[in-house]
Amino acid sequence: MARVVVDVMLKPEILDPQGQAVQRALPRLGFEGVSDVRQGKRFELEVDGPVDDAALARIHELAESFLANTVIEDFTVKVEEEMVEAGK
Repeated sequence: MARVVVDVMLKPEILDPQGQAVQRALPRLGFEGVSDVRQGKRFELEVDGPVDDAALARIHELAESFLANTVIEDFTVKVEEEMVEAGK
């Protein structure tokens, strides 16, 4: 098994009110020196079998059609780690 991570973020030109709210709150909470915050989504997919080019293409298709709104969001797909089943 392998874990594939899809990170979805608003495109840079899209206003991020949640990120701005966090950024404005940081100094009040004692965290200085953070000039910008962007909020996004992370999806972790556990995939049976090897993550070959065909599997990555299907996950890319899944991300593009279901996980991200590609009008306002960008996404990345990456294999994070190989998972080893216990006893094998």
